[in-house]
Amino acid sequence: MLKILCPLLLLICSLQNTFAQSSYQFDGRQIKPGTKQHFTIPIVSGKDTTIIPVTVFNGLKKGKTLGITAGVHGYEYAPILAAQKLISSIDPKNLSGVIILVQIANMESFRGRSPYISPADRKNLNRVFPGSANGTITERVADYITKNIIVKSDYFLDTHSGDAPEDLTAYGAYYSNSSMPAISKTGKEMAVSMGFDYVVTFDTDGKNYMNKNEPALYCTAEAFKRGIPAADIECGRLGMVEEAPVKKVESSVLNMLKHLKFMPDEHAEVQQQAPVMIKGRMYYSSKQTGIFYALKKAREHVKKGMQLGYTTNYFGETVEKFYAQEDGLILLIIGTPAINKDEDVVVLGTL
Repeated sequence: MLKILCPLLLLICSLQNTFAQSSYQFDGRQIKPGTKQHFTIPIVSGKDTTIIPVTVFNGLKKGKTLGITAGVHGYEYAPILAAQKLISSIDPKNLSGVIILVQIANMESFRGRSPYISPADRKNLNRVFPGSANGTITERVADYITKNIIVKSDYFLDTHSGDAPEDLTAYGAYYSNSSMPAISKTGKEMAVSMGFDYVVTFDTDGKNYMNKNEPALYCTAEAFKRGIPAADIECGRLGMVEEAPVKKVESSVLNMLKHLKFMPDEHAEVQQQAPVMIKGRMYYSSKQTGIFYALKKAREHVKKGMQLGYTTNYFGETVEKFYAQEDGLILLIIGTPAINKDEDVVVLGTL
């Protein structure tokens, strides 16, 4: 009997070691399996200081590592508040692998209620990746995220919404490149799994930032350029706090976790129909500074030739009109009056 039991016990122990998770080290601390820990990471550049709040979840079972960022733009509130909810809705005891969640990447933008840029150095965090260890405060934040979250990840997700002036259609997105078919395919599956009505392809073929010697600039592009499947969320509008987009971001992240086998999928939301895939985007930039009047809203379908909006000078005289150059879906349109020369006023998704 003992001859039978001993090999069986050895097999059980071996299987336990195979599937059991080890402690995960982050910022000099150990996170035990089945637990989570919060970190407040200080970033200093000369007289400028900021913090990055990070939550690390270490599952009971072995698995991959997922990096998630919220608040790369600190005025985009839906993902930031959804990240707060994920603290409770992700149970490390029910998790395989590790999730590193950046709660608010651009704290100075958040604290300063500043759209797009940090008031500390007037830089856009989503235009400085991979960052610099010796740069300005925003560049050092990007450097920390690159070295401590992105490079440790097997998958990466960046979450956004419509900033203060942006009326936005909610969608999932993924990075794609014809020279990286397997990674692109995984990113597409991540985006589709989130359950949005629309999925946008960020086609990087021919993009300058994909060149080896050029900076990636964008947070998700940095991950993708390093060979990590990368997806984005865009959900929420006009820098507003609305319950529905917050819940949608939270549920979309959970759906993706189930798809990637970080969490059991017994309770995954069922996608009623396949999302509409948007492979092209057209940007309409202003040639004038003045007052913009939107004639359409995000999520509206338009036909070629339809007027989308117009700009007047400060005396009510029309100085520029915008017309749809193709049939498509309005992904983004400026929803507030102020407009400056060279700013994008409309982003049209071509179907």
